[in-house]
Amino acid sequence: MTLTYLERPARGEPEGLLVLLHGRGADEHDLVPLLDLLDPQRRFLGVTPRGPLSLPPGGAHWYALHRLGYPDPATFSETFPQLAELVDGFDFPPEKTVIGGFSQGGVMTYALSFVGGRPRPAAVIALSSFMPTVQGYELDLSQPLPPIAIGHGTYDEVIGVEWGRAARDRLTEAGADPLYRESPMGHSIDPAFLTEIVSWLPL
Repeated sequence: MTLTYLERPARGEPEGLLVLLHGRGADEHDLVPLLDLLDPQRRFLGVTPRGPLSLPPGGAHWYALHRLGYPDPATFSETFPQLAELVDGFDFPPEKTVIGGFSQGGVMTYALSFVGGRPRPAAVIALSSFMPTVQGYELDLSQPLPPIAIGHGTYDEVIGVEWGRAARDRLTEAGADPLYRESPMGHSIDPAFLTEIVSWLPL
């Protein structure tokens, strides 16, 4: 099954691929405005896939809720291969691919970037999210690790800020130097942090 997605074309010949993954209950339209914020010169082909699951209370989902930190294994195992196939199918080399996501989309971002056997992207952007634990999809944090940006709201009522801090600490212990920012907000995206990411992106 091919996932639904939107494309924002590059201004000329694309220099790379920018993939942004929405959160639970949203859809492929949700993060489209972030493509121009993160790539104002339109150097990249921008892609926003839609989670393939339709679950209560509505909208698109990447996996069923289980408990924080531990996505439902059955639905995760169904959707992760589809998403990996879609991203790989654009035929951009990993060193020219940036993957980012918000909430559930950030969980999938960590998985796409670090599940053992997957190629490492050029950069990782995880917003208001957590590093997942799913049997059969263990994360490989061996060196070398790509540049990683993590943003989290201090007052996040959906995925507490402790999850962002835990991801930062785990990646730091593995030898990464993540760009980490907390913002005085709830479960949302800080535009100021996106502006900072623009100058941080290694491509």
